[in-house]
Amino acid sequence: MTDAKGDEKIDRELLEATLNVIRQSLQADGGDVVLVDVEDETGTVTLEMQGACAGCPLSSFDMSEGIERILREHVPGVKRVAPAVF
Repeated sequence: MTDAKGDEKIDRELLEATLNVIRQSLQADGGDVVLVDVEDETGTVTLEMQGACAGCPLSSFDMSEGIERILREHVPGVKRVAPAVF
């Protein structure tokens, strides 16, 4: 999907559907992931790890090597996944 400027927009429905598949594995281990923001201009998806994943020392690895890889493969326009900072 592209906008008027020709930039690729991230399909929110496909993004949510893909995250729902990823959530199944995270929830099986007592965790979850929440979509916080999508920046079409940069292709950045911001996620918040929750539950057991929020305190897990491997969550940053899971986000960069697991979730980001899957989203980049399955959702056109996704270039980067960033952790939410509050």
